[in-house]
Amino acid sequence: MPIRLKKLIGTILLVALVIIYALIASAIAVTKLVEYGPTVHLLFFLFSGFLWVLPAMAIIKWLIIEPRPKS
Repeated sequence: MPIRLKKLIGTILLVALVIIYALIASAIAVTKLVEYGPTVHLLFFLFSGFLWVLPAMAIIKWLIIEPRPKS
């Protein structure tokens, strides 16, 4: 796969991940955490704010892996 195509795909995946993850995290907060106080909201968004990094790291790792040389 050409490196430019790989970077384009990775960029699109990262942007999609951030948008979809933010929508899901906000929907969970609105529907499930309505009756809880601001401390629970803070902890939830703090936790979910760090949690999206794991799939983003996997995408970035895929981006920087060098292609195997053809033999």
